[in-house]
Amino acid sequence: MMNELDHDTLPVIILKKGREKPVRTGHPWIFSGSIGQILGKTVPGCLCKVQEISGTVLGYGYYNSNSAISIRMLSNAKCPFSLQLLEKRIFDAVARRAFILDEHTDSCRLINSEGDFLPGLIVDKVNRGLVVQLLTCGIEQFRNVIISSLKKYCTPEFIYERSDTDSRKREGLQEQEGALYGSVPPDLEISENGLSFSVDISGGQKTGYFFDQRENRYLLRTYVPGKSVCDCFSYSGGFSVNALYAGASHVELVDISRNAVSCAQKNIGRNMPDIHNVNYTCSDVFRYLRETSTFYDCIICDPPKFAKHAGEVDRAARGYKDINLCALKKLNKDGILFTFSCSQAIDMKLFRQIVFAAATDSGRPIQVLHTLTAGPDHPVNVAHIEGEYLKGLVLRVVE
Repeated sequence: MMNELDHDTLPVIILKKGREKPVRTGHPWIFSGSIGQILGKTVPGCLCKVQEISGTVLGYGYYNSNSAISIRMLSNAKCPFSLQLLEKRIFDAVARRAFILDEHTDSCRLINSEGDFLPGLIVDKVNRGLVVQLLTCGIEQFRNVIISSLKKYCTPEFIYERSDTDSRKREGLQEQEGALYGSVPPDLEISENGLSFSVDISGGQKTGYFFDQRENRYLLRTYVPGKSVCDCFSYSGGFSVNALYAGASHVELVDISRNAVSCAQKNIGRNMPDIHNVNYTCSDVFRYLRETSTFYDCIICDPPKFAKHAGEVDRAARGYKDINLCALKKLNKDGILFTFSCSQAIDMKLFRQIVFAAATDSGRPIQVLHTLTAGPDHPVNVAHIEGEYLKGLVLRVVE
């Protein structure tokens, strides 16, 4: 870890002519093709000064030649990056989530990488503990300051690291997983909008729970009282638990993973132990929707990421169109479809085009009721459209 930052000795990275505009407007990523010259010695993850070709300082970031995103900006020229600024941003991010947490919701995302101007850092509050992801070589250099600040401002009972992602491999880092502080309770439970959910932070996906859908799960309650519901790609059953709590007449959970189905069953039992109007199906969702003879009043379609990078967009688009077409065909009149994409490479404009193409092919009149995204604990830097990874639509089939 760096004990102090001497800006006069930092390597200087000069951008090619014409490549400075995105940085000036606040975009935090600089790709290798934009770099014209490097002055000074660099090592993966080192802090650097970024200049345009005229010599004007644009700001400060960290550099890694192993990554396609060579520089991730930390601050602009008016605000040189420092350890004090790092600590302040952690404090600010935690403080800005205070309005989310109450007697009904005890967990949320605390730090959202570029959205909180801390690229490469993810922190989730999970009950009285924290789960952290240090995803880049640059943010790894500040590990000790980050953990110390989290202890100071959050007073957690435990801190668990889940830095076991592909992004670390691309950065030239080894995976890291395990307890950094305290011990994780054996049966970890969180509260979300008055409901309880089991969280497996060591074996679950990402940090163990998808907080980004919290407000969308709550919105679902408006549409399902007395309705039949099919929760596709149900994972841990977040949408299903909310549907049953709101009075859905029947819920069908569908997921290809037996572990996911088992987790969903556990969460439903945790909240409604005597409920019987639910069925669990371990199946490929595409196959299920094509083969089932059942029609539903509401279908939730929240698939895993179909496109991990830009090269997979065409294939992913076909997948999204197919799954939405299958879902639209299985809705009753006035049926509601909650449909999502978490593929960063597919923006909202393209997602709407894909879903609308599926609606056209279904031959049914469709209304758009809501355009959805992640909740306010997942803020996005206005200059960083790539941060808007979750997008969703709520549609009604009119006939």
